[in-house]
Amino acid sequence: MRYLVISDVHANLEALDAVLAAAGSYDHALVLGDLVGYGADPNAVIDRVRALPAATFIRGNHDKVGAGLENTDGFNYLARHAITWTINTLTAERRQWLAALPQGPVVVDDLVEICHGAPFDEDVYIFDDLDAMRALRVARRPLCLFGHTHVVAGYQVTKEMRSVGDIQDTPIHIPPDGTARFLVNCGAVGQPRDGDPRAAYGIVDTSTQTLSLARVEYDLAAAQAKIVAAGLPEVLAQRLAVGR
Repeated sequence: MRYLVISDVHANLEALDAVLAAAGSYDHALVLGDLVGYGADPNAVIDRVRALPAATFIRGNHDKVGAGLENTDGFNYLARHAITWTINTLTAERRQWLAALPQGPVVVDDLVEICHGAPFDEDVYIFDDLDAMRALRVARRPLCLFGHTHVVAGYQVTKEMRSVGDIQDTPIHIPPDGTARFLVNCGAVGQPRDGDPRAAYGIVDTSTQTLSLARVEYDLAAAQAKIVAAGLPEVLAQRLAVGR
């Protein structure tokens, strides 16, 4: 099985389309939440992922608020402004679809499980080794994939906890004997915050038990122009160019 891993699209249609084109052939998509918020194409992004031939979805915090399941109390000014615009822009049918997205974590198969924030709480951010250790203690599969932070990161636990290293250039191999477990964020499709503005995604190959990360350039100017034209805060367009 070959899985495409995408997370945090945030209504950036140009970035999503670039990832889908660059990913090549795959058997199944794993969509780790936050399809909407910040960007200018929430309806089109939802339509695009719903059209994927095979996919497993979980919700993100922006999806919950955009669907009307939660309020904006936990959002900063920019996020609140953007999600309010999103709520008013989404069609009723697409809001209903968002509302029906399952809560993570979700076990995909014997190798992989997915969550948005952490396997113990879908809204928690994993930023450091301590957060990662808490997550790996409750993870149920050798490879747990998460999103939410918009930052590429990887953690491995055997006898000790450690960061994986430069996972953007070297595929991760998951030992078949169960001697190591991994917690990995493949990065954000639509709004990276690790200093690299290119859209990020991952590919899991269960036949070789490997996870590879990739980046792809997209029509950044078009995405920025749509944000400005929609009347969203201009800083949301500007930050796309710097990956922050």
